[in-house]
Amino acid sequence: MKCRHCHAELALSLIDLVTSPPSNAYLTEQMLHAPEKYFPLRVLVCNECWLVQTEDYAGADELFSSDYAYFSSFSTTWLKHAEQYIADMAARFGLNENSHIVEVAANDGYLLQYAKARAIPCLGIEPTTSTANAARAKGIEIVEEFFGVKLGKQLVAQGKQADLTTANNVLAHVPDINDFVGGFAAILKPDGVSTFEFPHLLRLVSENQFDTIYHEHYSYLSLTAVKLIFERNGLGVFDVEELPTHGGSLRVYAQRKDIGAREVSQNVAKLLDRETAAGMTSVAFYAGFQDKANRVKNDFLAFLIEAKRAGKTVAGYGAAAKGNTLMNYAGVRPDLLTYVADRNPAKQDKFLPGCRIPIVAEDQLKQTRPHYVVILPWNLRTEVVDQLAYIREWGGQFVTAVPSLKVS
Repeated sequence: MKCRHCHAELALSLIDLVTSPPSNAYLTEQMLHAPEKYFPLRVLVCNECWLVQTEDYAGADELFSSDYAYFSSFSTTWLKHAEQYIADMAARFGLNENSHIVEVAANDGYLLQYAKARAIPCLGIEPTTSTANAARAKGIEIVEEFFGVKLGKQLVAQGKQADLTTANNVLAHVPDINDFVGGFAAILKPDGVSTFEFPHLLRLVSENQFDTIYHEHYSYLSLTAVKLIFERNGLGVFDVEELPTHGGSLRVYAQRKDIGAREVSQNVAKLLDRETAAGMTSVAFYAGFQDKANRVKNDFLAFLIEAKRAGKTVAGYGAAAKGNTLMNYAGVRPDLLTYVADRNPAKQDKFLPGCRIPIVAEDQLKQTRPHYVVILPWNLRTEVVDQLAYIREWGGQFVTAVPSLKVS
């Protein structure tokens, strides 16, 4: 395989999670009687541009179907993050009723609803029908297509250039990262700004967040790699912030490289230096990650088996993609974890892909009173512990498996 960005031959392996079905391919009762499609889940490192990426097996059309079940608005933490983002961008860049915001991967309108509340004209680009329709129900204009240079130019021709583009947790999801980034250079006004948020590879590796690896994530990103990719596709990075979201993310600010009017913040050089000091431009940084993931898998399995032997019941909470990675890599099945509760009706009464654990409504927790609740979206642990505080009434305990087993 060749690098998705620079086309160098790939030989360095970060991790091999064997095989897994697409992480959001939730199963219906009828689908339980049919075979599932599995893909190898192996991650490689380019030692030319340092882009970390999955091997090519699954196409975007197989991963982002019309009934895609991830809806951003079910996390109150994420809604607060989105509302604060709009407030911050409006203040920093003077956005108002004469501006235009374009969000790529607008999902269910979780973010652009706050732009509308401020009367800032906006447009969402969202290729999955289920979430696009949810955004339209909020009164948000949606273009239901995948984004790239062609669509960027089409929107400009329609008079829809952007003062601000936002792309939260989507840069990792695109198979053609060069075309995707080039689309932002095409759609921006001369003084426009693009922001991108994505989990930081430095945190992923150093904190053993291997369950954030799944087929929808084609790339795992450092500022070192992103800066190079942007520059080769018409964008220049001028600022970067570190965020607590998704176990530690970056928000990268970019502008058109052909104009580059904004001064480059010292934050950029400082973070690049930190990545270099951590060894991210050396082979050694990526060694040993497989062993760390194996320890998490083995500790989690040992906990579930011991709970089973002790007559304890274990349920899960949050039918998250990262949870599907953990469950399938560890080989967990309903005999060890009876069900996963989730607030999203689009996931309820379905089954996790691969491990086929049933997904139920949250009230099932109160009915069955499990001894342990495994929080699969561990990055939302604080939110979930507050939301499910009632399990303490019967002596229930919370469990997270990543970055290491924690029972409390």
